[in-house]
Amino acid sequence: MTSGAGGSLPAEPQGERLQKVLAAAGVASRRVAEHLIVEGRVTVNGEIADELGRRVDPDSDEIAVDGVAVQLDQSRRYVVLNKPRGVVSSMRDEQGRPDLSQFTDAFAERLFNVGRLDGETSGLLILTNDGALAHVLAHPSFGVTKTYVAKVRGAVTPATVQRLLDGVDLEDGPIAADKVRLLETGRGSSLVEVTLHSGRNRIVRRMLDAVGHPVQELVRRSFGPVHLGSLGVGQMRELTRQELGALLTIARGATSPPGRRSAEQSE
Repeated sequence: MTSGAGGSLPAEPQGERLQKVLAAAGVASRRVAEHLIVEGRVTVNGEIADELGRRVDPDSDEIAVDGVAVQLDQSRRYVVLNKPRGVVSSMRDEQGRPDLSQFTDAFAERLFNVGRLDGETSGLLILTNDGALAHVLAHPSFGVTKTYVAKVRGAVTPATVQRLLDGVDLEDGPIAADKVRLLETGRGSSLVEVTLHSGRNRIVRRMLDAVGHPVQELVRRSFGPVHLGSLGVGQMRELTRQELGALLTIARGATSPPGRRSAEQSE
């Protein structure tokens, strides 16, 4: 069938309908997605897309709902692991120590860890095959905060908490925590919650040692908007859509730092 003076076929519309893409990404049913679009709650490449006929390219367009980024690439995998003590943050340890392969071998995708935790530190570690997101999350230039709970030797005082907030001098320069809370003290030890965005090697242990309270146990409880919650030691779970959206929003809002420093440091 032909149309027009030259008898040519009309051009096929490019891309996929926005509501179909949102539904495929698991945001909502197609009908609910249509309401989100009409209400002006969906953006494509930073601009409000409130027309139901809008078509997008899932491979190149960036979509957000209520300001929260949506992952359209279904080949990406994002997993939270509660890393046990004694496991090194490596996929294959040359010294034969327990490594992350015991957790990642269960996945068809080739996952890798975002940043590192030293062997004696347990807690939240993100595993993914999304290299761009991993770079933003692990690089200290982007200011993604991490929260740790440390059991330390001795009775931590409010004055010590203030020292950590004001900053301590280490061999590689001064460092200050973003937040510090004294959770408990007694029987010769204290529990301290420390939040910071530095990616320096073993930074929490070194900070607490510098104020006279060596770490006895250290657990990372959160990484940006992702929290360990009740996840048991050695257990894994997929990121929730809300957690993933928050991480992608951070990544899309980040600007690449001048020169890529190594993020392969352990904390």
